[in-house]
Amino acid sequence: MASRHYWRLVLALAAFGAAERAQAQTEQALPEVKVRAQSESADGPVQGYNATRSSTATKTDTPLKEVPASISVVPAQLMKDTAMQSVGDAIRYVPGALLHQGEGNRDQIVIRGSSTTADFYVNGVRDDAQVFRDLYNLERVEVLKGPAGMIFGRGGAGGVVNLATKKPVFERILDGTLTLGSYNQLRSTVDVGGKWGESAAFRLNAMVEGANSFRAGADLRRYAINPSVTLVPGANTALTFSYERIHDDRTADRGFPSQSGRPFNADPSTFFGNASQSNSVQTTDRFSIVLDQTLGGGWQLKNTFQVGYYDKYYQNVFPGSAVSAAGTLALSAYNNQNWRTNVFNQTDLTKQFKWGGLDHTVLVGAEIGHQNSTNRRNTGFFGAGTAITVPASNPFATVTRFAPNTTDADNNVKADVGAVYVQDQAALSKTWKAIAGLRYDRFSVNFDDRRTLVTPFDLARTDSGVSPRAGLIWTPTPASAYYVSYSYAMLPSGEQLSLASTTADLGPEKAKNYEIGARWDLLPKLTLSAALFRTDRVDVRVADPVRIGFFVKSGRQRVEGLELGLTGQVTNKWEVYAAYTNQDGRVLNPITSGTTAAVAGITPAGNKIGLVPDQLFAFWNKVGFGGGWAAGLGVIHQASSFTSFNNTVQLPSFTRVDGAVYYTFDRKTRLALNIENIGDKRYFPTVDGDNNISPGAPRTFRLTLAKSF
Repeated sequence: MASRHYWRLVLALAAFGAAERAQAQTEQALPEVKVRAQSESADGPVQGYNATRSSTATKTDTPLKEVPASISVVPAQLMKDTAMQSVGDAIRYVPGALLHQGEGNRDQIVIRGSSTTADFYVNGVRDDAQVFRDLYNLERVEVLKGPAGMIFGRGGAGGVVNLATKKPVFERILDGTLTLGSYNQLRSTVDVGGKWGESAAFRLNAMVEGANSFRAGADLRRYAINPSVTLVPGANTALTFSYERIHDDRTADRGFPSQSGRPFNADPSTFFGNASQSNSVQTTDRFSIVLDQTLGGGWQLKNTFQVGYYDKYYQNVFPGSAVSAAGTLALSAYNNQNWRTNVFNQTDLTKQFKWGGLDHTVLVGAEIGHQNSTNRRNTGFFGAGTAITVPASNPFATVTRFAPNTTDADNNVKADVGAVYVQDQAALSKTWKAIAGLRYDRFSVNFDDRRTLVTPFDLARTDSGVSPRAGLIWTPTPASAYYVSYSYAMLPSGEQLSLASTTADLGPEKAKNYEIGARWDLLPKLTLSAALFRTDRVDVRVADPVRIGFFVKSGRQRVEGLELGLTGQVTNKWEVYAAYTNQDGRVLNPITSGTTAAVAGITPAGNKIGLVPDQLFAFWNKVGFGGGWAAGLGVIHQASSFTSFNNTVQLPSFTRVDGAVYYTFDRKTRLALNIENIGDKRYFPTVDGDNNISPGAPRTFRLTLAKSF
């Protein structure tokens, strides 16, 4: 019933806007629409490496100096200059964020100590399937740090990643790239666009790639295509249709085991398990319609409808234990199939006006969504057993069959989302601004168990709550801004479309963030940003020591630290992009919540959170020498960290140096040679627990020809 009224409201608003624009002169307004589209595509809010505006944190087009939060924008130019190809590549340059291994079959990141596979968004709409994403069609990657429940709803305890795609523009575009790289890499992209008459524009982005790997037996094959069309039927209306298909087929690589608290010492190419029986195949189909409408009274309507279908299968044979003193380890295996459909609709109304002597930008919005996820898992058997012991000198085994085993998943999960929100950005004076907002979410999950080996069970849970956000910004000069802020998010038990009898009775976890920050324009196009933060997760779910297999809400996790960013131009021939993080993430003393269990000692109080290094540093700079020549040099440093909260296995620190040389033949042709890990260092950048530790790639070359026509 609620969704029916929601759609009636959307249609009524659109009809009202149509009546208003019937009196307008379409021909006079079309040039303005073209200018707006052009500015959005051609790095409008980004100049080279330096971003100036964003809508990720506020849902309104806002100068970054007026955003009371730490937000990092990885722009298209940096992606191009460093030869980035994946979300993981971009995350390396984001303060407060780190790439997680994701079991070798998905994008997973750690933001301010919170590991997540779900907090990904495409143009502000949830894209939470466990898949790999590509950068071929992106203008920029924006990472908002701190809980973001007011804007994005459930989840996002440490922050969110928003991918901004390329849009149609009213001008001719014809760009292509061809990359040849180490390990037989061959990759090509194309970007084509233009206009149809005076009231329509189109764009087509596509990518195809094939590569082997420094890891024995591993390879990658993927392709993607993303056509989009913008129609301008009237003076106050723009309608954009977009479709994307991305197919990714690669080896699922779980990396190395540990030994004596460190990554096992072996050749980086060694595959622990069976590469031929470890693969991940994913296909994503995503369709969206975005309506931008000017209504009467100065209101702006933006309605985004998006449908995503995800078909994913992965199978892996992987290290299931550490290497023993005798030089042996256990291998385990399983496969998993997931089919997921996401349907979301967001309606945002914004208006700028003066009231009470203050300038206001008000946002009123609503979101509804439905998610349907089917999961099937099988255990790998080595003969009669589900694990096999092998020598670390020859860590190979063949699975004889995959079959359901006791509690292997076979279920269907449906989730319904409903939310309303309101936000006000108020100019208190010429130098003081404030932002405040509230969001109410209702999240309902229904879990249908279909297992036949045990007694099936059905579960359901509904959680609701309010997510506030507030911030105060002071801009004493045009070149400086300071802010304080508070933000909040809730994480329901079924937040990632999973529910079990051991968690269905638990209320949401809560994430709170307190932050002080600043931004300074050191030069006209060079910005330094800083943030001091404390992010707390409360009522974290931990194992119940009395009821084996059950959980209780107990304990707190805290991450606090300093983030610094430096982006932009030092001179018109020297660009820099740098990120530094100093953070401390720990499990705090347990706090009993809603249970009589003896919870003392069930969390390792004082232990560090896994994959949260004390220090992270990434620096890239590019210098032009004239005559068409330029060069880039970068350094990535990651301090040591523990692989999990057990604090028994440590990931060593490392420093990696990258570089590039560019030659521009003319304004339309560039040849770039990128070298990753120039010093050929052995290092381990990421993990998935104590015994799935990813080795870093040896020295790697990429030669890219970029051509515009």
